[in-house]
Amino acid sequence: MKKKESEKPRYSMWRCCAWMTGLAWRKKEKKVLVLCLLQAALAVASNLVNLYLAPSILSAVERRVSFGQLLTVIISFVGMLLVCSAASAYVDTNTLYGRCTLRIAILGDINQKCNTTSYSNLMESKFLKLRGIARKCTQNGQEATEAVWETLSGFLRDLAGFVIYVCLLATLNVWFMAVIVITALTGYFVNRRLSAYEYRYREERGDLENCIWYEVRGGKKLKSAKEIRIFGLKPWFDEITEKAMDAYTAYSRRMGNVAIWGKILDLTLTFLRNGLAYWILVRLVLAGQLSAAEFLLYFSAAGNFSGWVNGILKRMSRLYSQCLVLSSVREFLEYPEPFRFEDGAHLEPSSDVGHALQLDHVSYRYPGAQEDTLSDICLTIRPGEKIAVVGKNGAGKTTLVKLLCGLFDPTKGRVLLDSVDIRTYNRRDYYAMITAVFQDFSLLPATIATNVAQTEEGQERSRVEECVKKAGLDEKIDSLKDGFETYLNRQVYEDGTKLSGGETQKLMLARALYKNASIFILDEPTAALDPIAEADMYNKYDQLSGGRTCIYISHRLASTRFCDRVILLSGHRIAEEGTHEELVKLGGEYAELFALQSRYYRETPDDQGKLYSIGGANA
Repeated sequence: MKKKESEKPRYSMWRCCAWMTGLAWRKKEKKVLVLCLLQAALAVASNLVNLYLAPSILSAVERRVSFGQLLTVIISFVGMLLVCSAASAYVDTNTLYGRCTLRIAILGDINQKCNTTSYSNLMESKFLKLRGIARKCTQNGQEATEAVWETLSGFLRDLAGFVIYVCLLATLNVWFMAVIVITALTGYFVNRRLSAYEYRYREERGDLENCIWYEVRGGKKLKSAKEIRIFGLKPWFDEITEKAMDAYTAYSRRMGNVAIWGKILDLTLTFLRNGLAYWILVRLVLAGQLSAAEFLLYFSAAGNFSGWVNGILKRMSRLYSQCLVLSSVREFLEYPEPFRFEDGAHLEPSSDVGHALQLDHVSYRYPGAQEDTLSDICLTIRPGEKIAVVGKNGAGKTTLVKLLCGLFDPTKGRVLLDSVDIRTYNRRDYYAMITAVFQDFSLLPATIATNVAQTEEGQERSRVEECVKKAGLDEKIDSLKDGFETYLNRQVYEDGTKLSGGETQKLMLARALYKNASIFILDEPTAALDPIAEADMYNKYDQLSGGRTCIYISHRLASTRFCDRVILLSGHRIAEEGTHEELVKLGGEYAELFALQSRYYRETPDDQGKLYSIGGANA
């Protein structure tokens, strides 16, 4: 990957700090800010007590004070140290909870963004890379989303200590302070340069982590596990995993080398700074300009002062590095939404109102693709009409469905609902009008009732039971010990029930009926079933749709013969359109596909011409 020297984070260090401060205020965790200030104040107070402890005792000895006075000095300092230590321990313990709460809050915002973002963003590689970075940044307390508070607290402590020590050392020697400040500033700017180096390559890191995460997650999936074993894919899977790990190791080694050189330079500068500062103090003592107690005070102050300066610059460097990460988190959370949500026009969903859908010269091209998947599609679906969309694999059937569902916006043209461009509506309101069952549907790790209602709160149990009965799944549920409270998904619940393919399809039908939307869309959800089972399932959808607008996608042409119209996609366009009988009579591509498929639906070799279709009729 080429170096992006000119690339800068969208948000500056101070804007990121202000964002985190505002987050603490909005999430009602203001105590994080207060405890951060207390940490800094207590640390400075403890340092000052330690600084003056030995010189004060030595000064008392030099002045030949009484034993009682000397003991009073010692007890006073010890008491102050105990108070500072106890208060610091209390604050350090209690500050952890608020910071952890804020990190979890950011993780919640990240999950919210993932779950509610415009679907088309999930096709954007930049969005996916930022998502990977943002998730990693909330994994534990060492990541920037929580560790930044420790850095800010340390920065405030060092800054306060620096100001106090400047007042203390200002009259001592100008060269003394100049040496410390110059060497510390040099180290800071070098470390800042090194931190920026890692940021420039963050996309490379994101790519590698996404690849490794995909392979780890893919290897754990039950479906993948079966295919790895049946097709002997383990050597291939091991090879690509090893390549990804080697690439990540090389990346980590390169970043490690940069960090090592930074540490070497930092140690060199520290040696020069302390050596020169102590040389200056020794010369002042030899010249008789400092007493023993003063020498001890300034000797200690020299080390501490360089520590304050170095601490400020180190934490500035660390803060800069952490804010680069926080900038990526903010970029993800504020990633532009191409769809309108709350700012869109309100659309009242109703299953009793018929709606017309229209594709007006619609074209769609996937990001990075060389040609359109769909080109200049014109299609009008009347209220209550049943449409079948068919075609070979890769013809664009699923893309068409996603355009109708409002998951994609067309590259060209418009998708209209009752002659109004859907881009003007609140997209969530539009989604509420549609119930869709896709090829890859999800079973929630929850009860059967929750899977039907798609929510744990506000379930209408009588309606759930009614929809399940209509879908023909009631006998199965009655046979289960916990009935509707039976858990699905064995990856989460060890005693979870696993439904068969046909039972899962009936559950999807019950879910679709429960939503009671005005538009039904089925995108080959029965592809895993045999032709007769698929025909039976489509027949159930047809019977229970109740006059709603329905769009059926299937690669088995006989399954959609009951539809009012059949749309054949081919060559990125609508190639043929009409009823099943009209298209068969036309003798075009649809008729050829139908004739080819019909051979696989015959009950026996002697049943020439017999084809199972909806309701068990034959053609």
